Amino acid sequence: MLAKRIIPCLDVKNGRTVKGVQFKNLVDLGDPTELAAHYAKIGADELVFLDISATDERRATMFPWVKKVAAMLNIPFTVGGGISSVEDVLALLEAGADKISINTSAVLNPLLIDEIAKRCGSQCVVVAIDTFYDEAKKKSIIYTNGGKKETAIETLQWVKEITSRGAGEILLTSINHDGTKNGFAIELTAEVSSLAGIPVIASGGAGNEQHFKDVFTAGKADAALAAGIFHRNELSIPDLKKYLLTEGISIRP
Repeated sequence: MLAKRIIPCLDVKNGRTVKGVQFKNLVDLGDPTELAAHYAKIGADELVFLDISATDERRATMFPWVKKVAAMLNIPFTVGGGISSVEDVLALLEAGADKISINTSAVLNPLLIDEIAKRCGSQCVVVAIDTFYDEAKKKSIIYTNGGKKETAIETLQWVKEITSRGAGEILLTSINHDGTKNGFAIELTAEVSSLAGIPVIASGGAGNEQHFKDVFTAGKADAALAAGIFHRNELSIPDLKKYLLTEGISIRP
């Protein structure tokens, strides 16, 4: 069994790391370069950097910040936000990213997944899925623009399409669970993991050690991502890894 991965996420806006609940009411949680250095030092397996306002502001990712964060790291580094072309991807890889994450641009132009995979390799392409379970419709629906715009696309339908186009990994965020600390969307994560055939990173809802165990076992996730509980030191990565190892989860120490 491949070792499961623990991934902190830096949601960055105006050069600061922020975090909210269900993508709203953002709170400043620190300097992204300082946090990046801290996570690399204490044993994070990877780091994700999301420029969360780039798409809405119709601009490219903040390359200077990407370079600053990359300089602090010796672990795989994924960057997302404002990526709309293969040229953007190449520039980010040159700036120090190992992988890129696309969401809104992939929904608007699914061919972009094919183009990046062909030019840079599928291992470089992380498709981020922001999904919301609509109780009235009894469906999980894809949202774009940082969770602001509803689409007509059902989540599992989208999973099938992106995998067929060459996505190498999925970053699955449940908007319903995001920032709640009530646990990951286990059932949805398991469905996506079973369907995708590529690694799935679970995101949204982490609040304690048990939540990580649950998403790795019942949720079948390959990696688990969290932000606020790590940034606020409510749960340390070394302690989390020790717990998971004692629970029989294959994890990098």
